[in-house]
Amino acid sequence: MEQKASQPETQIIADHHGMKKNIVQTAVAADDFELLVAAVKAAGLVDVLSGEGKFTVFAPTDEAFAALGEDTLKDLLKPENKDKLAAVLKYHVVPGVVKSTDLQEGKVKVETVEGSKVKIKLEGSEVTVNDANVVKADIMTSNGVIHVIDKVILPPK
Repeated sequence: MEQKASQPETQIIADHHGMKKNIVQTAVAADDFELLVAAVKAAGLVDVLSGEGKFTVFAPTDEAFAALGEDTLKDLLKPENKDKLAAVLKYHVVPGVVKSTDLQEGKVKVETVEGSKVKIKLEGSEVTVNDANVVKADIMTSNGVIHVIDKVILPPK
């Protein structure tokens, strides 16, 4: 039996002109994405995530990045690891816009921009992406949607 997720409150972040911000601008304006923004800049993905494309981003919080450990985080942010960092970040991005209300009960595998698939599971009102929990859904931006997750997910080796 398929069920739609209960409709969460959709949050739209607008700039002072009333226009919706893009994914990067929205992350910069939020309180809990300093490490994500630093990683996006270090990986050279600002233009892509600010561009015209439509994306669904599973955005780890600063606490989620901190859970990787300081050494791992510092290592990922080194210029010589730019490709590895870009792959990790692209694994958090799905082409197109997928809101929580688009999900149906059960599991589905979805291809990421990185090229590997993530497993998205809806069970009752709980949504997981691989083993990360979606803690806030449907933050709408001018070029997609952000779902906040509590863990950095890593692409398969």
